[in-house]
Amino acid sequence: MTHPPITGLLAALVKTGVIDAPRATEIQEKAKASKESTIQALMGNGISAAQIARAASRNFGLPLVDLEAFDTSELPIKLVPAKLLENGNALPLRQRGRRLTVALADPSDLGIIESFRFSTNLTIDTVVAEAPKIGRLLEEAANHSMDALTADLDDDLANIQIEGGEDSAAAEQSDDPLQDDVVVKFVTKVLTDAIRRKASDIHIEPYEKQFRIRFRIDGILTEMPAPPRTLADRIVSRVKVMSRMDISERRIPQDGRIKLKLSAGRSIDFRVNSCPTLFGEKIVLRILDPSSAQLGIDSLGYEAEQKELYLKALNRPYGMILVTGPTGSGKTVSLYTGLNILNTMDRNISTAEDPAEIVVPGINQVNVNARVGLTFASALRAFLRQDPDVIMVGEIRDLETAEIAIKAAQTGHLVLSTLHTNDAPQTLTRLLNMGVPGYNIASSVNLIIAQRLARRLCNACKKVDQVPEEELIREGFKPEDVHNGLKLFKAVGCDQCTNGYKGRVGIYQVMPVSEEMGRIIMRGGNSMELAEQARKENIPDLRSSGLRKVQAGVTSLEEINRVTKD
Repeated sequence: MTHPPITGLLAALVKTGVIDAPRATEIQEKAKASKESTIQALMGNGISAAQIARAASRNFGLPLVDLEAFDTSELPIKLVPAKLLENGNALPLRQRGRRLTVALADPSDLGIIESFRFSTNLTIDTVVAEAPKIGRLLEEAANHSMDALTADLDDDLANIQIEGGEDSAAAEQSDDPLQDDVVVKFVTKVLTDAIRRKASDIHIEPYEKQFRIRFRIDGILTEMPAPPRTLADRIVSRVKVMSRMDISERRIPQDGRIKLKLSAGRSIDFRVNSCPTLFGEKIVLRILDPSSAQLGIDSLGYEAEQKELYLKALNRPYGMILVTGPTGSGKTVSLYTGLNILNTMDRNISTAEDPAEIVVPGINQVNVNARVGLTFASALRAFLRQDPDVIMVGEIRDLETAEIAIKAAQTGHLVLSTLHTNDAPQTLTRLLNMGVPGYNIASSVNLIIAQRLARRLCNACKKVDQVPEEELIREGFKPEDVHNGLKLFKAVGCDQCTNGYKGRVGIYQVMPVSEEMGRIIMRGGNSMELAEQARKENIPDLRSSGLRKVQAGVTSLEEINRVTKD
């Protein structure tokens, strides 16, 4: 049997003596079969990123650069479409006149060089760098650009415009204009502080003798400095005015929305809910940042094989993708990341949500309203008469919605939705318990993603955690990893983070529904049988995925125990 010739980066490694020809042929065939990049295949076979980079530099006659010498804030990332950076093997380093220097992990990839040239209309100079360092710098650059967008919030509150019921503000004015001015500035400051600290929710809570404000940062509620209790009613009224609620009605819950226009040309939405309590109205504001759905799949924390499974399911013309997890686990961002990938000119995409949290141009979004009869089920029926390609339903809550969604998936449409279950196998049994026939589930559901969000360790202050080997094995780490010097890190805390953590990362169980799982479903099997089949198919559960993040130094064992341990 003749093998295809060894080309590109593999040929360079053979030429420089890093690997021999038979091994290169084996890696080349393995990469082709698994549809992974040559670099991923090489690193998976024990070739270090440093060896690959040195060999590529020598063979292609290109400089080898150390990316640690570059300031992430000065990288010309915005010159290049985000899609070109998704594979993590190319990074624009600097622009000088009409020339752009790009660091490549694989300089034999002429296609990426041509794509950079076409998209920027610049002359491309190439250098070589290690693939993991390129990926790390891309992530840091993305985080820096988010920080830069919110860094100017404190500079001048006058530059911030609020779209809301400003005309009715006079209805709540007191006899003291100075005090009203303080309340207006205080509320605006609370909103901007929450954005800067990347909070997901703001809780404004009146009690008998105190007034409390808390931000949910990285999934944990943190108390903020609060004004005197005497200003509580005016602060609540100010938020209600901004969100166009009825300020005279304090007996029933209300919903509203605020749009904050920042000086950087960026808008942030707040979904607002009021609820009467013993000592006044509690207000909760959910911060809806459209940029969170534009981060790209690489920044969400999927392992390489999990990302490949998600993208494969998205590329199928029909079937169902279900995302499951508790409230606040990032399901909406996962779904919108997929929708953004699908959002092209040749697709008709419609969504039914309660409510639509992120507004995306090019997608037809519908807010369900049960009071007027616009339910998930009725919206889905309407979508099916509107020539859809992709449908997203915010949540499958009942049998009627499930049946229509499955019918859509079986008749040539791609359907994305969510369910509230603890893991992927339980999602299938939940549909069975709703009354969906097993043969319909087996023939329509392509992929289930169960997820949680864990806090990332702060790189500035994290320290090595000394844990006994026996305990590590009890926690679920493989004995061979433990005995080979497994290194864990723990949270410390510094002025750059919150209690040792900064940002969050997704923990996923990505489970394709295989033929054997379909047979288990059709014979009425339970979630334990499905979970056992998933283990046989080497699909890591949430716990295993979390331990991978601990092993990689991304988060701590304590944090993974918080979000995944039953």
